[in-house]
Amino acid sequence: MDIAMPALLLLPLPLLALVAAAEGWLRKRRGLGQDWKAYWASLGDALGRQAFGLVIRGGIVGLVLQAVWPLRVHTFSMDSAWHWALLFVGQEFCYYWMHRADHRIRWFWLNHAVHHSSNQYTLASAYRLGWTGKLTGAGLFFAPLVWVGFPVPLVVAALAANLLYQFWLHTELIGRLPRALEWGLNTPTHHRVHHARNPAYLDCNYGGVLIVFDRLFGTFREERSSDPVRYGLVEPLYSYNPLRIALHAWIAMFAELRLARGIGQCWRVLSGPPEYSPAGKRVPAVGDGLSSDDR
Repeated sequence: MDIAMPALLLLPLPLLALVAAAEGWLRKRRGLGQDWKAYWASLGDALGRQAFGLVIRGGIVGLVLQAVWPLRVHTFSMDSAWHWALLFVGQEFCYYWMHRADHRIRWFWLNHAVHHSSNQYTLASAYRLGWTGKLTGAGLFFAPLVWVGFPVPLVVAALAANLLYQFWLHTELIGRLPRALEWGLNTPTHHRVHHARNPAYLDCNYGGVLIVFDRLFGTFREERSSDPVRYGLVEPLYSYNPLRIALHAWIAMFAELRLARGIGQCWRVLSGPPEYSPAGKRVPAVGDGLSSDDR
């Protein structure tokens, strides 16, 4: 996701932060409570992400997408509505599989874990996206769009628009929308489930703007009043330090690698699911801790 962030999500960051602050005020008025330390930690993560991006520029993803473009099998002129519709659907399809890999392949989870690290679900958590996405390279899932003929800048812009759409999903202040919208679109209720650490809700609702691919591939879960959502990581992170938030999953990964015996276990630490450990039990990251209801 990192390749698109500077263009369309960090430029309006002051506005997004202001809207998130207004949401915090409303949360307090409605008795939901507001963790202002988490608010500032999310802002620190976004600013750190921008600074880190200036150092490594396009990263792995930018280099690969530019390399794929000369190999394209077609060129879409983007002078027809169906070209744009195809780009939208293709971007949603690629986003679904990228997001699913973010959760089920540890190498990609290293950065994506940051987005799930807040223990409170607010608009501020929408721009808590981590610093190392350009290194982990999950954006490579969009290379097929470039290969079939969509220009790199438009692929990047489509992804950025997807992320900007998701900003309003990160709130508890919006309930269910009309049934027709809930069926086809990713909505706050669907995305609340995605951010849950409840066992019944783990690894689901990966969609960006649409939720139809989750319905199609069997990863859709409905929010249930009988199972109220608890937010954050399965092993909750209680730190407000942006540096620790950005690197906690990396620290845990290196701890697991030290326990690995042989290349096979090392490879599985990197490419297997985040819960895999050579020791049979995950090594908590620095700053993690299990609350009493997770033991």
